[in-house]
Amino acid sequence: MELRGAVALVTGGNGGLGQRICHALAREGVHVAVMYAQSREAAEAVARDLATSHQVNAAAFGCDITDAAAVEQLVAAVTARFGRLDILVNDAAYNKAVAFQDLDGLTPALWEKIMAVNLTGPMLLTKAVAPVMKAQGRGRVVNIASVAGLGPNGSSIAYAVSKAGLIHLTRCMAVAMAPETLVNCVAPGLLEGTRATANLAPGFIERSAATALLKKPADKEDCADMVVTMCRSETMTGQTVVIDAGRVFH
Repeated sequence: MELRGAVALVTGGNGGLGQRICHALAREGVHVAVMYAQSREAAEAVARDLATSHQVNAAAFGCDITDAAAVEQLVAAVTARFGRLDILVNDAAYNKAVAFQDLDGLTPALWEKIMAVNLTGPMLLTKAVAPVMKAQGRGRVVNIASVAGLGPNGSSIAYAVSKAGLIHLTRCMAVAMAPETLVNCVAPGLLEGTRATANLAPGFIERSAATALLKKPADKEDCADMVVTMCRSETMTGQTVVIDAGRVFH
């Protein structure tokens, strides 16, 4: 898909990875809607930076992605502001570390919150953009999952299961939205400097990097570049690409 002049909605666009995705798309001439849940000032600062650095249109939009009505209003607001919507990047996520063996720590409330943000939210957003992209005759959806969704590992059972669900949602939505819209997924390994990893113990981060073949965390810029590649592609859909410095093979 030709990216120059396209419009992207990036959820969690003011986060560590989200900002890099926004900039990677803007460098290609994509106009960007930066979605935030709470940090309005940070999202507005990202939007200003995108407009100044890349001469694209950019604006910040707040939304609770677990609220179906709010999601519908978000998509309507973005299309009204930019005139179209070509790309959805589901990057927003929530995480809290709970050891797998600590089943008491895996409370129903925590499970429900992680599932709501990491899986239900992307489903609601994808459903909301589907008719817009179908009417336009083109669209791209890129989900940001995790290698935790490919095996029984990671910072918590809930997080791992939510990301496994997002990977399979990618496949199912690729079927549902073909042929106009292509749906793909990036599964990063450990990423430093993101909100999702901010509450992880230093020892967990060190062990994750040490067990990678390349002996370092995954690179956020590599992940952002893969999002751009997936948006540009004309024949990739339903796929998940792992970027983790060599830890998980699938």
